[in-house]
Amino acid sequence: MALLAHKTALQPTQAQRQLLNQHCDFARNAYNAAHSDFKAGLEAGEFRSVYDLKKLFNQRKREVFPDICDLSQNAGKNAIHNFHDAIQRWKSGQNHFPKRKKHNSRSSFQIDNGVDSVKVSSEDSTHVILPKIGKIRLSEKPRWTGSVRRAVISRTAHRWFISMLFDVDVPDPPDTSALPVAGCDVGISALATMDDGTVYENPRALRTQERKLKRLSRSLSRKQYRSGGWWKAKALLARLLMRITHIRSDAHHQATHRILQGISALGIESLSVKGLMKNRKLSKALADASLGGFLVKLKYKAVRRGIRIVEADSFFPSTKRCSSCGYVKQKVSLSERHYHCGVCGFEADRDVNAAINLKQVASSTDETRNAVGASVTPTGVGWMRGRRKIKPNQALIHFATA
Repeated sequence: MALLAHKTALQPTQAQRQLLNQHCDFARNAYNAAHSDFKAGLEAGEFRSVYDLKKLFNQRKREVFPDICDLSQNAGKNAIHNFHDAIQRWKSGQNHFPKRKKHNSRSSFQIDNGVDSVKVSSEDSTHVILPKIGKIRLSEKPRWTGSVRRAVISRTAHRWFISMLFDVDVPDPPDTSALPVAGCDVGISALATMDDGTVYENPRALRTQERKLKRLSRSLSRKQYRSGGWWKAKALLARLLMRITHIRSDAHHQATHRILQGISALGIESLSVKGLMKNRKLSKALADASLGGFLVKLKYKAVRRGIRIVEADSFFPSTKRCSSCGYVKQKVSLSERHYHCGVCGFEADRDVNAAINLKQVASSTDETRNAVGASVTPTGVGWMRGRRKIKPNQALIHFATA
C-alpha cells in the first residue's frame, strides 16, 4: 500500500462557489483565532494544547459565523490542527513562528474527517462528494482509485482545485535493466538536452508574459486600496500569474514524461539551485526555467517507473570534459556553445557533450549519487574532486563501464 496524491480542477456551480468561499473564510478565521489564543496563552505563561485552542474557538465561533450549521466543522477543526503542527515545527526549530493568514487570491481548507469522509462518485468517477457541500464535478477522472485519506480544496485566482490523497495498492515497478542508459543536461536556453541530441525547449513563460505582467502590476498599484477597481485589477493579475505557472508546469510534465520513456538509468547534474540564484545576471532566467521543480518531477517519476537516477558530483566537469577522449579544458566560457576538443578533435554541441558525459557516469560501475541521495565517488584517473587546475598530461579520465 502507498499514499499517492492527485490534484485536479473543480467545476462548481455558483451556489457551490459561495459555499467554498465561506469554508475558506471559516478555516482562515479558525486558524487566526488559534494564533491569537496561543499568543495570549504564551503571554500569560501558559502553553495551550490543540484541545484548548479548539475549545476556545468553539465557544465564540457562532458569533462570527451565524450560519455555521451550513458549513462543515471539519474545515475549522483541521485549520486548528494545522496551526498546532506549525507550532510543533517551531518548537523543534524547523521554522519560524507561524504568521496569521491573510485574505487573498490563494485560500484553502481541509474538509476531510478521516478515511472515506470524502468520496469519489462510484458511478463515473467524474464527481467528488464533500461533506455539507455535496457533489461537485471534477475536470478529469482521478488517476488513482482507493480510499481518500485527505482532501484539501484550494483557490488560485478564479479557479478551484482539490488535492486528494489516495491509499492505493501500487504494484512493483517494472524491470528496466535491459533498457539503455541516457544522459540529460538541464539549462536555461534549452530546458533539457539529451545525449542523442533531443532538445526540450524552455517555454520562458515569464519572459513571454512580462510586458503584460508589468502593465497589470502598474494598473493595480494605481487603484485605491481595497476598492472595487482594486479587487478587479488584483483578480486579473492573479489570473496571469496562474497562467504563467501552468505553462511552465505543463512543459515540465511533458518533458519529464518523454525523457523517462524506454530507459533504465538517467545521468543528471547535481545542481545547487539556491546557489545559482545568487547570480544577479542569471537569477531571473533561472527562476523562469524553474530547474529545481523540473528535477523534482524527474526524480519522483523515475522512482515510480523503476528507473535509476544517477546524480553527478557537484564538481564533475560535464561541460569542460571531452566525451570522446576525456580531456578536460581549464575554462569554457558561457558564450562558447559548441565544444571543440584540442586533443582528439571531437566536436559537438556544448549541451550534447555534457549529456554524453552524464550518460557515461550513469553507465559506469560506481555511481556518484544514487536515488536515495547516498554519495559515493566516481571511478576516475587524473581527476580529483574540487576546483584544481588540470594540466594537459593529466587530463585523461577513464570511467569503468558497466
